Amino acid sequence: MKKHRVALICGVNGQDGAYLSKFLLSKGYEVWGTSRDAQGNPFINLRRLGIYKQIKTLSLVPEDFRSVFVALKKSNPDEVYYLAGQSSVGLSFEQPAETIQSITIGTLNILESCRMVDHPIKLYHAGSSECFGDTKGIPANETTPFHPQSPYAVAKASAFWLVDNYRESYNLFACTGILFNHESPLRPAHFVTQKIITTAYNIAQGTANKLRLGRLDIARDWGWAPEYVEAMWRLLQQSEPMDIVIATGVTSTLEFFVKTTFEAFQLDWGKYVYQDKDLFRPTDLSYSQADPTKMHTILKWSPKFRVPEIVKGMISGMTFDNK
Repeated sequence: MKKHRVALICGVNGQDGAYLSKFLLSKGYEVWGTSRDAQGNPFINLRRLGIYKQIKTLSLVPEDFRSVFVALKKSNPDEVYYLAGQSSVGLSFEQPAETIQSITIGTLNILESCRMVDHPIKLYHAGSSECFGDTKGIPANETTPFHPQSPYAVAKASAFWLVDNYRESYNLFACTGILFNHESPLRPAHFVTQKIITTAYNIAQGTANKLRLGRLDIARDWGWAPEYVEAMWRLLQQSEPMDIVIATGVTSTLEFFVKTTFEAFQLDWGKYVYQDKDLFRPTDLSYSQADPTKMHTILKWSPKFRVPEIVKGMISGMTFDNK
């Protein structure tokens, strides 16, 4: 008989996977985590959080059903958090096939594996606000139609409907958390928020003199990743499976994020920031806004961080290992 609840986190070394691992360990879980090559992966984020030795790691290739099924059998989890797959909207335009395969086929394989194992599993699937497309000033909730505008969003929308289908067809306890943007010091360097933080720091240190960005007028609902992992867990603690939008409900422009960051370093952002049309995407959402009413009502939880706190948190936790 199990002494602890067991969780399997697919994509454990990503931003969300690492913070979720730390959160679940604090709840007394036995935590298993996967990457494509567990033996060769240094698991930098788990080490940064000081929890690497507490995680049982194993290899899992999302597109390979046998690999996924074997990982489930070996870890024997009560809860599975599927966070794996290519996670960059911008990169999805350059690698559309890899993005769609890792997200959509990976989700299908984890669903099919959960259906075939011999004990009930609660499954959390990482959805995305990108599925909604441009909300045009109307807050998006769980009933808002999808209008994906990138290969990443198309993949996430497909995965969402797979989860919905398996939940209805096979009575699986499968949920999607439709998360709006969420940041932390563990964000990879190619994400725009991390690029802004790092470049502003370098300008303040005198080792850089400008920040090149695409559109500054885009608006997003930015949250704090270490907070959002609690919402993922809370979703799986409900009596019935469901999908829930996870967001702050507050939308800010990228220009405001830039301004807030440069002010933290006592810099005038207007002197250093340049728009570069080469950085414009083929399509880019102008305005993304969330209605997290269901989150407040069902999960009885609300995030506290807004852009000023997020910027402060990213600066205080920054490292330059990947410079």
